[in-house]
Amino acid sequence: PDRAEVTAAGAPLVLTLGDPAGVGPEIAVAAWRALSVSGPVFAVIGDADAVRAQGAPVHEITVASDAAAVFGRALPVLHRPVRAAVTPGAPEPANAVAVADWIEEAVSLALSGEASGVVTCPIAKAPMYASGFRFPGHTEFIAELTADAPFAGERGPVMMLTARDLRACLVTIHLALDQVAQTLSADRVIRTAQVVDDALRRDFAIARPRLALAALNPHAGEDGALGMQEIEM
Repeated sequence: PDRAEVTAAGAPLVLTLGDPAGVGPEIAVAAWRALSVSGPVFAVIGDADAVRAQGAPVHEITVASDAAAVFGRALPVLHRPVRAAVTPGAPEPANAVAVADWIEEAVSLALSGEASGVVTCPIAKAPMYASGFRFPGHTEFIAELTADAPFAGERGPVMMLTARDLRACLVTIHLALDQVAQTLSADRVIRTAQVVDDALRRDFAIARPRLALAALNPHAGEDGALGMQEIEM
C-alpha cells in the first residue's frame, strides 16, 4: 500500500514520550517505522525536538485527529516542549513536570474519545519524585486520572505483563520487597482476581478465563514451615 494512504480506524492512539532523556524517543521512532504503512496510527505527546534527534521525519500536529493524514510519511507529534535541555542518559528533574503533563493530557484525550487508547514510554521515577510527583508510577497516576470516569466493569488498577498466551498480573505494584507480605490481604487478592477476570472477558474476548494464583513463599510455605501467608490468606 501507498504510505500516504494509511488511515486511522477511528481515533488514533496517543503515545506519551516518557522521559525525553531515556529510551522513549527511540521507542517512538522505532514503533513509527514499524507501523507507518500498516498502522495502527498513533500520535506522540512530548517534545518534538527530542524525537527529531532520532533522525525520523516529524510532523507537528495541533490535534490528535490530524495524525492519520501524515502518519504514512512522518511521525505526528503533539509538541509539548520541555524546560531544560535534554541530555541522553541524564534525566532532568526540571523536565519532570512536563513528563507528567504529557501523561495527563493523553489520558484526557482518551477519556474524551479523541484518542482510542494510551501507550506510555518509560519514565525515570527518581527525578519525578524530586519534582514533587506523588505517585509510585504510571499505574497509580493513571488510576487517579480515571477514577471518576464511568465504567461498568471491575475497576483497577491492575498491572498486567504479557508474553504470548501468558498474562501475569500483580497484586502489589511499585512496592519494596520487604513490604509485600505485610501489604497482602485476602481482599487485595480477591479484588485483583475479579478485575483480571473481568478484563480478560471484556478486553481479550476470553469467554472462560483460567486464573492461577502464584504462591508468596517458596513451595507455597510448606505447611507453614516457610511462611504462614498461604495458610492465613
